[in-house]
Amino acid sequence: MNSTALPAGGRPEEVLILGGGFAGLTCAKELSDPRFHVTLVDRWNHHLFQPLLYQVATAGLSTTEIAQPLRSILADHKNVTTLMDEVTQIDLEKKTVLTKERTLVYDHLVIALGAKTGFFGRNEWEPFTFGLKSLEDAMHIRREVLLAFEKAEAANDPAETARLLTMVVVGGGPTGVEMSGSLAELAKVVLRDDFRRIDPTQAHVHLIEAGPKLLPMFSEGLTRYTREHLEDIGVSVHLNCPVKEVGKGYVIAGEQRIEADIIIWAAGVEASPVTRTLAGVPLDRGGRIQVQPDLSLPGYPQVYAAGDLVSLTDVKGVRVPGVCPAAIQMGQHIAKVITKGDRIPYAYWDKGSMATIGRKAAVAMFKGMNFRGFFAWLMWLFVHLLFLVGMRNRAAVFLHWVWSYFTWQRGARIIMPRQQ
Repeated sequence: MNSTALPAGGRPEEVLILGGGFAGLTCAKELSDPRFHVTLVDRWNHHLFQPLLYQVATAGLSTTEIAQPLRSILADHKNVTTLMDEVTQIDLEKKTVLTKERTLVYDHLVIALGAKTGFFGRNEWEPFTFGLKSLEDAMHIRREVLLAFEKAEAANDPAETARLLTMVVVGGGPTGVEMSGSLAELAKVVLRDDFRRIDPTQAHVHLIEAGPKLLPMFSEGLTRYTREHLEDIGVSVHLNCPVKEVGKGYVIAGEQRIEADIIIWAAGVEASPVTRTLAGVPLDRGGRIQVQPDLSLPGYPQVYAAGDLVSLTDVKGVRVPGVCPAAIQMGQHIAKVITKGDRIPYAYWDKGSMATIGRKAAVAMFKGMNFRGFFAWLMWLFVHLLFLVGMRNRAAVFLHWVWSYFTWQRGARIIMPRQQ
């Protein structure tokens, strides 16, 4: 039986958690134990529900509906302190973490800093593309997409109008599929009657995938359904089409050059650059930490990593994916190891995969069963509401979805000045 008494000396052990995403937040909430003082550090003051970022980017939801202040979430966890700060370096030997504002010490460290958009070594493409990893990214995309239609309405050159009404999404995973489908519906349904000089239904959305199929983690039947449905709603799908060059106003994929100002990169991620400061810790090509079976770092049993920056094949031989259920499970596992001291290996519980393609259409896999169409879409809605943090956010998103379903409208279409 575990004691809840303070350790010798009367000082609670310091647990430092870097990152307030699914893994870090879950770990902090699970450590409600007076033996530990928990400090959660994040560069933002909010927890973000990343699976719905694409809906903010395409004017379906507002920012406050998929984010909630960390202090509000953790208000009842009296042993948890929240700091809004940015981590710059980790010194494992000195057991310190350097941020922009301070130096922090720890007894236990949990690294859950997430990932950023990755370009497979072609970082020179980044200035010409839009990533989708933060609220700032989503708001930037939404602003530029809506502005493109406004500029097209005022343009006199047909070539300029065509370029403004062309949008490219690179990457055929769930983010790319959901983003391209949502962009097509925005143009061809939501904005259909809003303009006088242009026809928004003539907008072109291109989805580019280097591999032979979309959603490679899904069954052949579901990937085929996904492609067919996207093409039905007006998305041009390009398979076996690796990107060769990206520049200002164009992308070259395969043998085709597409003129477009809006190029959204959903083709890959790499770990937070902070992992590169971990001297002697093995990393994979994407900068992800190659952890021990219990999620600790090799040679540092009091330091753990979780979420998107982990590279791990679990005890069952399953390659752990960078998805929200895996991050939550990792946060729970690390909290158990810290509180109980049992070095049990982490085992990923696959709760299935799903992606929405558009209005009333989605695909889902669960325990060998395949679902598609309207029923899969209802499943997708329910699961995403379930994982949202906070009853207010769940209620707001549900009501917004109901309103959008019956009115065919999207309410978050205000163009705001970009913050410099």
